[in-house]
Amino acid sequence: MPERGDVAAYDAVAGLFDAMSTPLRAALVHRLCEGEQTVGQLVEWTGRSQPLVSQHLRILRTAHLVSGERRGREVVYSLTDEHVAHVLLDAFHHTQENHP
Repeated sequence: MPERGDVAAYDAVAGLFDAMSTPLRAALVHRLCEGEQTVGQLVEWTGRSQPLVSQHLRILRTAHLVSGERRGREVVYSLTDEHVAHVLLDAFHHTQENHP
């Protein structure tokens, strides 16, 4: 536990939630909880444009929540760490229980 008044100790936590603060980014992380996905698969699943999905993936990459690996002509995205999945899934289930 941080020292009393050490609010700056929570900067990284706030950054994590900030990176997932849009419905599309949260949905992308949720989808990646199921495994690797190409940009094309994510575009098809979300029904959003490729530039929009790529823009949101870039934000998630910058926050180190997802990583992309080029495989031939495609980039395959995955979560960088299982803790991200737990944080999102816990929050998702919490909201579903309290808001049917």
